Amino acid sequence: MNLLALVFVNLGRNKIRTALTLMSVMVALFLFCALRGVLDTLQESIKAGAETRLVVRNAVSLVQPLPQSYKPRLEAIPGVARVAKSNWFGGQDPNDAKGFFAQFAGDDDYIPIYNDDVEIVEASAAPGPVALPRGADPRLAAYYAEQTACIVGRELMTRKGWKLGQTITISGTIYPGDWPMTIRAVYRAKQKNFGEQTLLFHYTYLEQKGMGGSGLVGIYILQLADPQRAGDIAKTVDAMFLNSSFATLTESSQAFQAGFVSMYGNVPFLIGLLGIAVVFAILLVAANTMVMAMRERVSEFGVLKTLGFEDGTIFTMVLVEAAIITLGGGIVGALAAKYMLAGVNLGFLPPLTIYWSTIATGIVIALVIGAVSGLVPAWQASRLVIVDALRRVD
Repeated sequence: MNLLALVFVNLGRNKIRTALTLMSVMVALFLFCALRGVLDTLQESIKAGAETRLVVRNAVSLVQPLPQSYKPRLEAIPGVARVAKSNWFGGQDPNDAKGFFAQFAGDDDYIPIYNDDVEIVEASAAPGPVALPRGADPRLAAYYAEQTACIVGRELMTRKGWKLGQTITISGTIYPGDWPMTIRAVYRAKQKNFGEQTLLFHYTYLEQKGMGGSGLVGIYILQLADPQRAGDIAKTVDAMFLNSSFATLTESSQAFQAGFVSMYGNVPFLIGLLGIAVVFAILLVAANTMVMAMRERVSEFGVLKTLGFEDGTIFTMVLVEAAIITLGGGIVGALAAKYMLAGVNLGFLPPLTIYWSTIATGIVIALVIGAVSGLVPAWQASRLVIVDALRRVD
């Protein structure tokens, strides 16, 4: 019998303990890869912004509005190619209250600003000739012709089971009431980090029905003619409104996305800490299992040494046993996280991203756990004196 065959025979000796240890490693590595995936997704959300765009918000807080009268003044700044108004809606599907998805209201300039990020893949036919905003996709004619029309991401359409031309109802939270909207177009994200779990609709609909003509707006999005001038333009904007009642903070769209991530507070740190704790806990479990197995087999090791097995062979056998248990569970757990969780919706964040590098890291961790947990038992087994070991023969 060769060494590897002997290892598998030993692993099958206590099948329940071996299976439970393997499953515990599997669950731990599944959680580790999932947690790392959340951290990677948070970083991806920061990259969602383009260098050609700036975001202007209230300097006090993101939830504080700005006057709509700022738009023509922003459009007049040299280097600004286009300005769009946008506002977070914060509604929910009354038929699926826990099925969160993002909704944004934007004016006619909003969607053309994102032409490089999204592509219209389905659209309703226009009822007749429609005046389109500059640079707008002609397929959006039906959307621009109807105030209660909306555009929905492809993944959101699939998840909700909606159809093009269907009238859906969104329950308002920030802006109470029922908000019927007709799906007039479906978009595909050209950039993965943009996401396809968002609903876009007309700012005029929100303003007239929910804001009572208040003349306020959430944020402004500036499309730049020259990205190299982004810093100068941002300073110009903030200086223009410095002494007003609505001072502004202008930042790149990437910095704006980073602000969203910072709203999670210490959550990224806690997620990372939890991942480390999970790995450490499973290390203790695996180590305890191997120590117990070694103690039960002291007499067996004595017999093997009597038959001529060298100390190095005994050491290797115990170490390989630990590695097989942890590596097997680690590979299954890491791959399960990759294929079961990748692409899961995280609300207004990009879909959950689990990189192959994360899977590789998880597998390496599993291998290290096996090596560390088996090191002491393997050393103890190899150092056994035959006479002392055989005293325990039943």
